[in-house]
Amino acid sequence: MKIQHYAAIAVFLMLFGLPLTAQADGLYVGASMGNASLDDNLDGLDIDDSTIAFRIVAGWRFNDYFALEGGYHNFGDFEQSIDALGNPVTAVLSADGFTLGAVGTFPLSERFALMGRAGMFFWDGNAEINNVSQATPEDTNPYFGAGLSFEVSNNLQLTGDWTRYDLEDTDSGVLSVGLQYQFR
Repeated sequence: MKIQHYAAIAVFLMLFGLPLTAQADGLYVGASMGNASLDDNLDGLDIDDSTIAFRIVAGWRFNDYFALEGGYHNFGDFEQSIDALGNPVTAVLSADGFTLGAVGTFPLSERFALMGRAGMFFWDGNAEINNVSQATPEDTNPYFGAGLSFEVSNNLQLTGDWTRYDLEDTDSGVLSVGLQYQFR
């Protein structure tokens, strides 16, 4: 069974295995979109590209300061074209997977809060050269990030954050904005 299947089961148990009568702020869902960047040398091939990435999350907020969260993140396709002995070569790298982690929040005012997140990223990747698959890595690596949230209403928050994902020996940063809906 792939790592993503275990992550999906863990996210399901985390979100729906918790007692719904607990004294907590409860369930939230969210989505964000942003810019993923990759600047690395992969076996002699320099990749310096950015792409549109998106994230979908669901979590359980225990109080104003702590939540557990699971989600799905897609980095899109990083593409680099090079000239190899007079022949054009296009390399495309992609990755997506599931996250499972913790979110810490520090309220700054009634509407603004700082937030930080950290956890594990269960991912699959694909590396293609001229549309021919060269590698399909699969791994589990840490991620961490920080951001700011603004409470638009009692249930809706606007978020902005930067998150760094370690993908084997490669690091990718994602700057994103999104919305979260808190069920109260």
